[in-house]
Amino acid sequence: MAWYALSEQEVVKSLQTDARTGLDDREAAARLQRYGTNRIPDRESRHWYHMLAGQFANVLILILIVAAFLSWLIGDAVDALAILLIVLINGLLGFVQEWKAESALAGLKKMLSPQCTVLRDGKTRQIDTGALVPGDYVLLQAGNMVPADIRLLHTVNMKVDEAALTGESVPAEKDPAPVEETDAVAGRTNMVFMGTNIAGGRGHGLVVATGAETEFGRIAGLTGEIRETKTRLQRQLGILGRQLSMLALTVAAAMIVIGWLAGKPLLEMMVAGISLAVAAVPEGLPAVVTITLAIGVSIMARQKAIMRHLPAAETLGATSVICTDKTGTLTRNEMTLQKLWLPDGMIDISGTGYSPEGTFSRDGKAIDPAQDKGLSALLYTGRFCNYASIVREQGQWRAAGSATEAAFIVAAEKAGIASPDPEALCGEFPFDSTRKRMAMVEQKRQGERIVHVKGAPEVLLALSDYIVVNGTVQPLDDTWRGRIEKAFQDLAGQGLRTMALARKTVEPGTAIDQQMAESRLTFLGVAGIIDPPRPEVREALSLTQSAGIRVLMVTGDSPDTALAVARQIGLKADKAMTGSDLAALDDAALAALLKQDIVFARTVPEDKFRIVKLLQADGHLVAMTGDGVNDAPALKQADIGIAMGIRGTDVARGAADMVLSDDNFASIVKAVEEGRRQYENIGKFVRYLTSSNIGETLAIFCAVLFGWPLILIPIQILWVNLVTDSITALSLSLEKAERDIMTRPPRELDRPILDRRAMMMLGLFGSYIGIVTLGLFYYYLDQDYRLANTVAFTVMVITANIHTLNFRSLQAPLSVKGWLSNPWLLAAMAIMLGLQLCAVYLPGLQHILKTVPLGPADWLMVAVVSLPLFIAPEIYKTVKYKKRAG
Repeated sequence: MAWYALSEQEVVKSLQTDARTGLDDREAAARLQRYGTNRIPDRESRHWYHMLAGQFANVLILILIVAAFLSWLIGDAVDALAILLIVLINGLLGFVQEWKAESALAGLKKMLSPQCTVLRDGKTRQIDTGALVPGDYVLLQAGNMVPADIRLLHTVNMKVDEAALTGESVPAEKDPAPVEETDAVAGRTNMVFMGTNIAGGRGHGLVVATGAETEFGRIAGLTGEIRETKTRLQRQLGILGRQLSMLALTVAAAMIVIGWLAGKPLLEMMVAGISLAVAAVPEGLPAVVTITLAIGVSIMARQKAIMRHLPAAETLGATSVICTDKTGTLTRNEMTLQKLWLPDGMIDISGTGYSPEGTFSRDGKAIDPAQDKGLSALLYTGRFCNYASIVREQGQWRAAGSATEAAFIVAAEKAGIASPDPEALCGEFPFDSTRKRMAMVEQKRQGERIVHVKGAPEVLLALSDYIVVNGTVQPLDDTWRGRIEKAFQDLAGQGLRTMALARKTVEPGTAIDQQMAESRLTFLGVAGIIDPPRPEVREALSLTQSAGIRVLMVTGDSPDTALAVARQIGLKADKAMTGSDLAALDDAALAALLKQDIVFARTVPEDKFRIVKLLQADGHLVAMTGDGVNDAPALKQADIGIAMGIRGTDVARGAADMVLSDDNFASIVKAVEEGRRQYENIGKFVRYLTSSNIGETLAIFCAVLFGWPLILIPIQILWVNLVTDSITALSLSLEKAERDIMTRPPRELDRPILDRRAMMMLGLFGSYIGIVTLGLFYYYLDQDYRLANTVAFTVMVITANIHTLNFRSLQAPLSVKGWLSNPWLLAAMAIMLGLQLCAVYLPGLQHILKTVPLGPADWLMVAVVSLPLFIAPEIYKTVKYKKRAG
């Protein structure tokens, strides 16, 4: 129903409520049953059993489950149980980490006001916002978050910050008069919407929609229509898993057929086939990837970036374009009065935000506001003609009411101008968009009254006949009018929001109406207000540029403001394009425009969504920041959606992959660096595990071809792949970022984890491991099969242990990287060696792993064949590094 087009009486009648007493508790309870709780359904929240099941939707895991089933079929229950236990542990680990990530997000989901003030049974009371129902009578005042969609019945100078819904940074004025049924959301001035903020004034009205039926709920439904895609890491690991699976199944099947045709027992060949299939698949890979991403998520959380999905952290590291909002992300979201133009000259005010600390200066020299009559008069008028206030909570200053009006309060506090007596207010003419001004009348003790006026500079200039120059009032001639016009145009060109101030004195006994109050004014000056950039953003932008990441500002603010902020933070921008400009362009023209140095202003949700899609079509991996409901579709379409934790709405956070708990752009850059470190380390241990498995596969396959007994049994292969390899692989994930990691361009999107060059290198490493294992197995086979098997098993473990050092850096030798820079790796190598000693000498493990004790000569032989695997690559990297350095 178009509630905004109905009269107040029609609204009350349709909702079957009483505007004097509100609903009674009994009726409210009945309506709660009928309409449901006032909550937007969380489409992104997953049940625990879906999250747990998702951990097993992996090709590598499915191969292991099949291997366990085959082991059980042939009667090897120990191997089958061991494999299933490993699968279960991996799944539980991933489940716990994702559950923790969801729980961390839930801790942030308190942005919608949990309490609201209603009239029920004729009494004013506080209730949970979830208990609101259509027909409830809600009281609103400055600082409140609107708890539902409400048709206003009464307002007093009410202004609402609807940026989260419409993208408009200037608070919207509200009036209870009906509007046209065809008006868009931004034009429904008698409505306030769930999740928006009361920036000033007060009012009350009737709830007309709750939960999913609100405007927030409608847009939340829009985001649900966008299909989520897997991250590139998930897709690449899926491809790798399928490739390894095909290799494992093909080679295992070929080996079974070849052995059976050669006259070997089918059961024996099936055991060999299972062994080879298990050897070809790096069973530890899913677990190590999960743990690595979980560690990265924890690191990012400490850096104020909470990831909602584990693989999203790595994807962020590949980002090539960041589309960012301005307000609160690049800026502090704290309006600051920065400049004042007075007839006596421009005055600069230091300080940022709402902290009442700062100084005044003219031409670089500090001045005392108390000694400047013109400045004092302007600041007093700005403070008196005001509905806002500033409060200190938990050591932080914040605005209560309009942020723009709060800027005048802060400036007055900096000048030491005391708060006026509230009883002195004897009349007011609230701001409206037609007049573009507001006026308040102050009663002085002498009987005279002063009208304080604040509004658009061009409007107040036209209403003024006088000006204060050097403390004296003189006529406002054309020369001064020209100077004033140039002054506010120059301030606007710097991206400052301009507002003029004026006053007039009224003699006792004179009647004051609006026309009289706002005519023949004395012009005081022009204020330039800005939402200052975050101090750390410039450095963060410099880092993104060196990392080859492009930053695009996409904001709902004005073009002048967007360009000014871009200049202040060092963001390259030659021009600004508005949403209306974009609407006139086809996709081809906009795609060409996106290659230029540009900022986008006055955008609507469709513009942001369109920009993201065109960037993706051009081959970019796009991160998109946002805080409002209007940003949610673009957040979900982006490869990485980044929502604000402080200013953001529930819908935006639900659509995002990452939530910034400090709303700071610099935190995104830190997260990008961590994502790059994660991907690089994942690449290192994938190479390490794959090369080790190539060695195992080669040894098993060749041993069968040669007609030898099984060189490794399935449980030994699992021991190598999971208990030992995975420990050292996990320690590789803790390698610190390379020094040049943020000076490299983003990696190519279609580059696989293992490219051709990597496969050649892994083939060489794997061949060496397989050949030396086969050689020692053959050497000991004449003595005893159990001994030969144990030696081959131990060679696999020790070579894998030493082999880890090759992957700490793919370019620099350890003399440069630092032998002790990753103590976790050294500890892992020591643990792995200790575990192998237990496998060889402890009776219980000897029984399970089918091993026998080794003598000193056997260990010496193992060491001799293992060391070249580290020494040769280290010599090669040293020579190459010296050539590059020279």
